[in-house]
Amino acid sequence: MTVDKQKSLNPQAIRLSVAPMMDWTDTHCRVFHRLLAPHARLYTEMVHANAVIHGDRARLLAMDPIEHPVALQLGGSEPELLGQAARIGAEHGFDEINLNCGCPSDRVQAGRFGACLMREPQLVAESVAAMVESCDVPVTVKCRLGVDDDHDWGRFLTFVDTVAAAGCGMFVIHARNAWLQGLSPKENREVPPLRYDWAYQLKRERPHLQIVVNGGIATQEEATAHLAHTDGAMLGRAAYHDPYLLHRLDVAWFGGELRSRGDLLRALRPYVEDQLARGVFLKHITRHLLGLFAGERGGRAFRQVLSEGAHKPGADWSLVEHALQVTESFAGERMDAA
Repeated sequence: MTVDKQKSLNPQAIRLSVAPMMDWTDTHCRVFHRLLAPHARLYTEMVHANAVIHGDRARLLAMDPIEHPVALQLGGSEPELLGQAARIGAEHGFDEINLNCGCPSDRVQAGRFGACLMREPQLVAESVAAMVESCDVPVTVKCRLGVDDDHDWGRFLTFVDTVAAAGCGMFVIHARNAWLQGLSPKENREVPPLRYDWAYQLKRERPHLQIVVNGGIATQEEATAHLAHTDGAMLGRAAYHDPYLLHRLDVAWFGGELRSRGDLLRALRPYVEDQLARGVFLKHITRHLLGLFAGERGGRAFRQVLSEGAHKPGADWSLVEHALQVTESFAGERMDAA
């Protein structure tokens, strides 16, 4: 297979994205993020190819139409199974299929996928080729710079070139190494030093590839700075713990009117009430909202009201409205004091 198979994504659609995060970026989270950032690219949690093929697709591939553009991230290392899973994902309407080559957890290592695949560029290339052949949406890869104490630029570039030749036109670079022994997944997101310069150099040396940088991006200024060197910035924990950052970035980069946190949250009401009518418990949605007032006066009260009430039987939108009113009362107090 040649680079002729590569499918480029709309450059505007990859400038801002939210990383796939296990236990976090489910469909409820993504709907919320879409309201905050109409132009951001969203990603599912990683789903193993076997689960897509044999599991509960209605749950694993749950997606609301409002989420588009949204990518399905797959885990796995068997080309045939990844090809089948990619086809199923595309048939379910996902706009992109992304292969995880960066997760360092013990469970992932035992299954020979995730960050382990950085050591097997030919296997990744075969997997990407199978995925490209099986679906008509872009196939992309999210990877690290290397594993353990491997800091060889040439080896990293060989990995990218080998996979790109199989049909991958976009790489999301988590700009750290993955330590497969001695560090937990959480520590792997914090301890290995960030080296954004490798992502920048990759874009300079391979300008035909689309390069998105990920890892440690915590502020609007940091995210914006990456656009001078790469095609996009992908936010992870910052987007989850301070979701209003997503809204500020979307407005700054794409235009539009900056809306208040309260207005944005109230726009979620129809979705919440629809989900409640379908039997979804409020707590499964509100857990993604807790950071909306991060760093703001009243933010702690907002989290407390939702955390204490959302799990109770019969909890509905009125709890969210109460949390908003309590929080907004702090803003009223501040205005009175002024």
